[in-house]
Amino acid sequence: MIRSLGAAAVILALTMPVNAVDVTVSAAPVLRFKGVEIDQRVDGLIFRGGVTLQSQDDTFGGLSGLTLTGANQRVAFVSDRGNFVSGQLAYDQSNRLFGFIGVSIEPMRNSKGEVLPRQFARDAEGVDTVWRDGVPSAVRVGFENLTRVADFAITDGRPGGAAREVAVPEWVSQARTNRSLEAICVAPPASPIGGSTLLLMEDVLDGDGNHRGTILGNRDKGDVSYVNSPVVNPTDCKFLPNGDLLVLERGVQLISFVMRLTRVKAEDVQAGNLMGGEVLLSAQGGEIDNMESLLVHQAPNGETRIVIGSDNNFNDWQRTLLLEFALPE
Repeated sequence: MIRSLGAAAVILALTMPVNAVDVTVSAAPVLRFKGVEIDQRVDGLIFRGGVTLQSQDDTFGGLSGLTLTGANQRVAFVSDRGNFVSGQLAYDQSNRLFGFIGVSIEPMRNSKGEVLPRQFARDAEGVDTVWRDGVPSAVRVGFENLTRVADFAITDGRPGGAAREVAVPEWVSQARTNRSLEAICVAPPASPIGGSTLLLMEDVLDGDGNHRGTILGNRDKGDVSYVNSPVVNPTDCKFLPNGDLLVLERGVQLISFVMRLTRVKAEDVQAGNLMGGEVLLSAQGGEIDNMESLLVHQAPNGETRIVIGSDNNFNDWQRTLLLEFALPE
């Protein structure tokens, strides 16, 4: 057992970049989802297509969270090996997502600017962007295992540099498992908690059996709960421009992945509340994979899009899949 763990640590070290590296990522289109074609209604959304991503570089993978970092669809993923994976979502003239380009991978660093030393500290699961005067100034990252929240500066659309720790309630930092802090999202100005940060836990439950969460902010702070389901758990969240909250949940049922996307009304996202809402999308089986990341952004034509991505856990039998949707008008 000790020899196996030692070998795994050596392999992990060999696949961790010390500095930023550029990688090439290929993409294959996804043209159908749940029996519908592009631009057709699926549940409460409109399917806009998608891609599966692959790279020969073995540091690419394990993408657990996704956020916007600049203009022209500049984004960054966080990986569960403690990397930022930055690049640009590429669209064709018909506003179809067709690739992920200009990709670089850079290791996250601690408050001293040193690469995170242990896998226990690298397990980044969620990320969102902190905006200042309409400009993305930092990304806010949630980690599990060594459960914490940290900010990283954005430079030319790429996050990095030394971590700046964000204070969280003691009960959050004490939940040191790989089923703790999964979802983190920063509320927009239209939200009743505009500017504050929402944290949702995967498998840390309150006395009524619901998922625990908390709101970090100057004016709006305090604990919240999110309705528990016997099949799926929260894995990411993002706010819509009008302040409504989207919660992505995933699970496993009959050896296949299950996912659900729920919309919570803006006024329900406040300290002390038990949050729940309308299911916009659900899927399972071969249509999806281990769906863990969520992004709300504008396509080149200005349409608000919702991207749902999967974490392949660096397994050959799983995919890095991005599915894109729009809300009906």
